[in-house]
Amino acid sequence: MAAKRIDIMELKQLLLLKSKGESNRSCERLLGIHRNTINYYVRMFRASGLPYAKLLKYTDKELDDLLPTKGTIDSNRYSIFSEYLPYFDKELKKPGCTREQLWREYLSKHPNGYSYSTFNYYLALWRNNTKGSGKLEHKYGDAIYVDYTGKKMQITNKQTGELIDVEVFVGILPASQYTYVEATISQKKEDFISSMNRCLQYFGGVPQTIVTDNLKSAVTKSSKYSAVLNKSLKDMAIHYRTSINPTRSYSPQDKALVEGAVKLVYQRIYYPLSKQTFFSLPELNIALKDKLKEYNIFIMKQLGLSRLKQFLDNEKSYLSALPSQPYELKEYKKAKVQKMGFVYLHQDKNYYSVPFRYIGYNVEVQYNSEEVEIYYKSERIANHKRNYKRGAYTKVGDHLSSAHKFYQGWSPSYFINWAKKSGDHVAAYTEKLLNQNSYPEIAYKQCLGIINLKKIYSDKRLDKACEIAMNQYKYGYHIIKNILINKMDLADNSLSPVPHITKHGNIRGSKFYN
Repeated sequence: MAAKRIDIMELKQLLLLKSKGESNRSCERLLGIHRNTINYYVRMFRASGLPYAKLLKYTDKELDDLLPTKGTIDSNRYSIFSEYLPYFDKELKKPGCTREQLWREYLSKHPNGYSYSTFNYYLALWRNNTKGSGKLEHKYGDAIYVDYTGKKMQITNKQTGELIDVEVFVGILPASQYTYVEATISQKKEDFISSMNRCLQYFGGVPQTIVTDNLKSAVTKSSKYSAVLNKSLKDMAIHYRTSINPTRSYSPQDKALVEGAVKLVYQRIYYPLSKQTFFSLPELNIALKDKLKEYNIFIMKQLGLSRLKQFLDNEKSYLSALPSQPYELKEYKKAKVQKMGFVYLHQDKNYYSVPFRYIGYNVEVQYNSEEVEIYYKSERIANHKRNYKRGAYTKVGDHLSSAHKFYQGWSPSYFINWAKKSGDHVAAYTEKLLNQNSYPEIAYKQCLGIINLKKIYSDKRLDKACEIAMNQYKYGYHIIKNILINKMDLADNSLSPVPHITKHGNIRGSKFYN
């Protein structure tokens, strides 16, 4: 059977595991990827003649170019086939129904479907996976299970007395049952990754894999067979040199230990703290930390020792070392390079330059609190220090074409001096427009539009239009354009209006109202 292609981040996790000496079967278990796919990529690594350590230094693009794409399975075809699996299983329970009959029925509807042998293979695989359940055996340093409790804790708003629900994060090393607990505001990606950072710091090391539930903050698309992880979580796994393996949907036996730990958290931590009132999240976490310490040193009757002792004596030495810095969350956004050679970052409402040859291309923007990186087909094409100023254009001179390099000189004084060439009123109006916003950069495009109106009309008409609009409460490109379109600048304003009421004796004068 052909191997299914995996993405670059999963490829790097596989390289990390192989560089640590893990077997193919071990990689299959830790990554949740089919053994045929693991075997295929390991063969490709060996065929390259390069050691795993050197392959790990390759960029995403170099790895992508190294591995051929042909021979991968058509996931579309399997998606269509998988829709029939429950129907096939139901039909096979009927007397006289055979697999060959079902295969011919399937092939009549999908002539390009699987051959009879592949049909049998996938059907048998699916039927075997839907039956039976076994006890999971855990090894030291192998995994950490993480989840959120179903029942929430509460903090009280001091001013209003309102009760605010907060989430409780639980992490457990299954072999020693050493546990970590903390409260967070939400289950959002930012809070989840922050909790993971603190959890790994608490354990003082990193296991081979992190087993998560199918959380929205971790999984983009859940599946019983192969969940799709979000990029931030994959990037975190690469940072900590580990892997992520979500539990299967509707398979509680996959996370039985963490579910059991949650029940114990309710009994040993929730209930004792339920009689106390907390006015902030840090205050609640201090109380949780004290109770967690008691929980981990509690002597378990069945084993005759505590979770802490089991961890220190047996498991801690099997954990990999933590990196020097905790992981910082990266965001991933799709963007299109504008005609000026910039991409727009909606988060900060500003712009970053890329080499001009990528104008019109769709790119991926990766950013954290410090820097912004821009990628095209896994190749980094630009790198900038993050700028939080709204409307700002962050640029590198070499990125811009000769036609666009004049943008580098943009400033309020640049536009005012340019506007003076069309008239004093144009310059004065441009200055008022720039001062209208807290961030002058937001008005740059409007200033450019106003000055360029002289190409359609004339400097004289543009100057007159700016004079007319000078005393309005708001300034903008469309105001000047409308004045010119409606020829308001050409109207004769010297004539005084003639009163429409004729003078006669019946009109009362102003003295009448005194």
